[in-house]
Amino acid sequence: MSPVAVLTGPPGAGKTTVGTALATRLDVGFRDTDADVEAGAGRTVAEIFVEDGEPRFRELEAAAVRAALADHDGVLALGGGAILDPATRKVLQDSGSPVVLLEVGVAEAAVRVGFNRERPLLLGNPRQQWSRLLEARLPLYLEVASVRVSTDDREPDQVVDEIVDALQHREIS
Repeated sequence: MSPVAVLTGPPGAGKTTVGTALATRLDVGFRDTDADVEAGAGRTVAEIFVEDGEPRFRELEAAAVRAALADHDGVLALGGGAILDPATRKVLQDSGSPVVLLEVGVAEAAVRVGFNRERPLLLGNPRQQWSRLLEARLPLYLEVASVRVSTDDREPDQVVDEIVDALQHREIS
């Protein structure tokens, strides 16, 4: 069992919004690894970062991704930093599931995320922090992605249409 699609990308790309719509369209379940981490820890991602630090959060995140890849057959959304872990990238590549990179520009991400304090890695100068995160993570996103879809200036249903077309083409290829 493996997900029909795994969504990854930076904060504000629309992983949860698009993932929920994609799951509905495909008539499968939706799962978000950040929600899995929060449920397991009984705290929000921001609280885990503040109380336990980023390394502990990344451990919990990696475990959540491995578990979800092993037992979820619907649409799976990963936290934006899940791809930082080399073991996670390896398991994604070996899973056989298509990995969809949702791309977004900083201006659109700012509107969607609001660059608020619930995003611990964006504290300080949020636009600059977001740009640095993307610069560091983009090669890792590209390493695991089998499909790339821009979400800028698009409605979730338009993004879902493109993903469904890509998934159908992938099955035919």
